[in-house]
Amino acid sequence: MKNKAKTSRMVKIPAWALSLMTFFATIGLFVLVDYIPFPGSISTEIGAVIIYVVFLTVACFFICKTHPKSIWYTPLICNALVIFLVILDRDIWVRIILISMIVLSVAGAIVGAKIGRGKINQAE
Repeated sequence: MKNKAKTSRMVKIPAWALSLMTFFATIGLFVLVDYIPFPGSISTEIGAVIIYVVFLTVACFFICKTHPKSIWYTPLICNALVIFLVILDRDIWVRIILISMIVLSVAGAIVGAKIGRGKINQAE
């Protein structure tokens, strides 16, 4: 008898495509924050960075949870914009913040891959 368990839609989409969707969504997030007429206060920028970090970390977690072998390239594709900004920016504090964003998304990807491998081993 076949097990007719309901599978997620994310299983049908390859991990590289999900990573590219996340990359373009983050670019859209930056454009949205730049063009919405918010007051130019520092709290708006901090809020945008927090939303960005949470979105990227959660996205890397779920992609690597669904596709555990994608841990090698998912954080790189999702963080391509941040990596580009690290290369261009000269301010040390901005670089530290950007690198910590990369570290958080890589940590989310590692945790997601470990949980995903555990679920695959349980299914067997």
